[in-house]
Amino acid sequence: MASIFQKAGDALRGKSGNTDSQDEGASLTTVLGTDEDRGALTLLICDITEIMRKRQLDTFDSSETGDQTVADDSGLLTAEKDTGEEAGEAADANRQVQPNTLEKQKAELAKREKEVNEASMVELKTDLLNFFDDWRDTVILRVGEAINSRKEAGEQSKNPKPELSEEDTESSSAGLKTDENTTKIDEVLRELYPPVDTSLRALGQSKRVLILHSMLLLMLSLEHYNSYSRTLLLHCTASLGLSVKLLSEDEGQVAKGLLIAAKQMSAEEETKKKAEENSMARKWKMGAAGVAGATLIGITGGLAAPFLAAGIGTVLGGIGLGATATAGLLGSLAGSGVLVGGLFGAYGARMSTQAMERYTRDVEDFAFIPVEKSSKDEATAHRLRVGIGISGWLSDANDVVLPWKVLDGEGLETFALRYEVEALQSLGNSLRTLITSLAWKFAKTEIIKRTVFAALMAGLWPISLTNAGRIIDNPWSIASQRAQKAGEVLADALINKAQGERPVTLIGYSLGARVIYICLQQLAKRKAFGLVENVVLLGAPTPSDSAGWRRIRSVVAGRLVNAYSSRDYILAFLYRTNSIQYGVAGLQPVLNVKGVENVNVGDLVEGHTLYRHATGPILGRLGFEDVNFHELKHEEHLLKQQEQEERQKREEAGSIYQPDGDEKAMLDASNNEISRLEDEAEQSEQQNPIASRTGAQGSSERMVSN
Repeated sequence: MASIFQKAGDALRGKSGNTDSQDEGASLTTVLGTDEDRGALTLLICDITEIMRKRQLDTFDSSETGDQTVADDSGLLTAEKDTGEEAGEAADANRQVQPNTLEKQKAELAKREKEVNEASMVELKTDLLNFFDDWRDTVILRVGEAINSRKEAGEQSKNPKPELSEEDTESSSAGLKTDENTTKIDEVLRELYPPVDTSLRALGQSKRVLILHSMLLLMLSLEHYNSYSRTLLLHCTASLGLSVKLLSEDEGQVAKGLLIAAKQMSAEEETKKKAEENSMARKWKMGAAGVAGATLIGITGGLAAPFLAAGIGTVLGGIGLGATATAGLLGSLAGSGVLVGGLFGAYGARMSTQAMERYTRDVEDFAFIPVEKSSKDEATAHRLRVGIGISGWLSDANDVVLPWKVLDGEGLETFALRYEVEALQSLGNSLRTLITSLAWKFAKTEIIKRTVFAALMAGLWPISLTNAGRIIDNPWSIASQRAQKAGEVLADALINKAQGERPVTLIGYSLGARVIYICLQQLAKRKAFGLVENVVLLGAPTPSDSAGWRRIRSVVAGRLVNAYSSRDYILAFLYRTNSIQYGVAGLQPVLNVKGVENVNVGDLVEGHTLYRHATGPILGRLGFEDVNFHELKHEEHLLKQQEQEERQKREEAGSIYQPDGDEKAMLDASNNEISRLEDEAEQSEQQNPIASRTGAQGSSERMVSN
């Protein structure tokens, strides 16, 4: 079945079906038939990149604080719009407290100014802008080359004046099947990546489709597809009035075309040798299916040799443009199997022995596990974008992968990060024991009398719960330390191109979110920009201070989401021994950092253990681009089921140990229960002593293959 891109090319050529002469098909210069249209494209790219640059600057602007809300005494969002008489009364009250408010605002501004002017922050900003400007200049000149207006493109880039489009028309899906979920995603992304006013919007739909397709090929011709390139295409998609589903399908077809073309070429001895050397040097263990792309090029033995541009042009020419035009837009990528292999990660995952030894002492079982079962047809299994899901605890080993079935494999090549399975299983068992125990039922009735932040700041925890801490504190401490190390290893993996030259989306809940936070901190420290596209942190046991989040914002090109629950008393209790003055991202919004999306999911997540099945519904609420909505419905059902089961177990515990509501008897009963649970935990530890482990010796499945 012909793709929408092929149909667009046929429409432009005046043909109704297949053609024996794809080489004579459409090209970007025929799509943009006038100087005005060609100038409009370069101007559009200049305007979009200027908006993107402004977004980088806003991260370090003390006056840009993002969406601000008023917080109550507990630190929770309480801002609501008043109307009528209530609004007037509120205005009078505001005038009375205005002097104090102004003083507070001045003090907060001074604090932010001091923060952004610190030497390390200024250095980070400078390096980020230098990286971005180099990328922008390369993109603008490449577009100018493609439409024979390099000089004009250079001139336009010097004085961009972007104007956001005020048109309120719906995005066109160009004949693709859509539903209400697609419509919601398009609406969300239009707000995040607003369309720029351009005369190209007036062109016919087939021309706009081929412009977007051509821009994707031009981005790939840079020999990478980094997160800024992807963000640029999202802006282009919105500006051209097209659906993001169209872009996602194009990415999938281009990935398949590149890999099919590479597979068809025979491998030369030199290239075979290079592949074998890299195979021996590869340090990362990427799970049973191997690192994405590491085997897909060399299906017949070694990586594909450099192949004729006409070869890849013929394969991809069927997508819309002519063969020669396609090869021309891809540039050197069309003539090198080595570059195609690098794009998909065939040469990634190499690191120094020193770096390897630095981490493997502390992290076991580090591997990227494909979420989807490997296909015999490798070319259809890989995408131009990568998604990595990271679980925060495990009920069993299957929970490494199962929560991430909710990520859509159509747009993302999805992996689950496996690390420290035993430690995470121990934590999962302890969490379930705690939340279904009488100790937690009794303690929760006491905690709920005050706010979670009051309890956290003052250490006002019921005695029964502090006693219960003996069950959970050790597993939590061990798993938290391992998550710290895993985050550092993940940063190394991304920097060393373990997933190729593709934009990465990171999603994690609980300690999985901590892994990502540490990873992003490392990327910022090492000035590794352009690697990460989107990040979603769910119930993150990390600080919420603006300085830390400003740094991680600098290495995320797209969405940075902090999903928190102000009702997550379990997380508050677990975090009680940390530096509370820096806040807790999983319990409250991150304020004063432009570009951070704060989402209160307290209606979905009353307790920390619910994040396991709430992940899918939260992503759906976010209008996240890559969600499998069939799996999402399944997760919603499991979430309700989990809530009922946990509630029932607590009620059963209470009915056994609650004689006539006698509080002392209940406390004694909970302490007896804790002692019993401690004995069970000690016996389990003796059978499987992970806590005494000092290194990664003896593991049969290492992060590193020797």
